Amino acid sequence: MQNATFLVVEDSPTMRQLISFSLKRFKNAKIVEAVDGVDALKKLSTDRIDLILTDINMPVMDGLKLVSLVRQNPMLKSVPIIIITTEGAEEDRERGMALGANAYISKPIQSSHLIKTISELLAV
Repeated sequence: MQNATFLVVEDSPTMRQLISFSLKRFKNAKIVEAVDGVDALKKLSTDRIDLILTDINMPVMDGLKLVSLVRQNPMLKSVPIIIITTEGAEEDRERGMALGANAYISKPIQSSHLIKTISELLAV
């Protein structure tokens, strides 16, 4: 997809940079960054986002709460969400998917896997 806008929700600046760098492989991608779920909700209310990538463990509001709130919002509920986290536990994965995430990727992320997952979700 060209000109896609991605929202990267991650409290670690290093991880945010890494994910953003991978997303630059999409032509004319616009990357919006948020430090936690609350920040992400603010950005979702002002920017048109095509796909959300979120961590689970963050201060203020975690990724699972964010997924749940996005899915409850009629304007946002169709936006694909990828959870990217160090939480490899099966119950976290199941909870994330049950709340409405479209994909779940464990850290450390492999750029090629991330790109493939995004391409499938956006059907590029």
